[in-house]
Amino acid sequence: MSDYVIRSGDRAAFLAGLRELIDFLTANPAVVVPRRASVAALVDASDSDGRREGVASIATPLGAPTEDLGRGYFDARREFGPVAYVVLAIPPGERQ
Repeated sequence: MSDYVIRSGDRAAFLAGLRELIDFLTANPAVVVPRRASVAALVDASDSDGRREGVASIATPLGAPTEDLGRGYFDARREFGPVAYVVLAIPPGERQ
């Protein structure tokens, strides 16, 4: 098994923030909403196997396939209307 780290945050705070955003946008119809939006979880691993395993560990409960994008990149995504939940693994040399 390879080593990977999933950059995750405080689940309760994240969900509360989403609910706060929904309430705000509902109460303020003059505020423009984006046509599409994405929320991303990032996976860190030094090798391709680790990046693939890290993405798959989130993709499975998400009900989404893990995609090999080539050159060491992997992702999985599930769309909820115009909002996408994305899991992304980027090779170490490409991270900024």
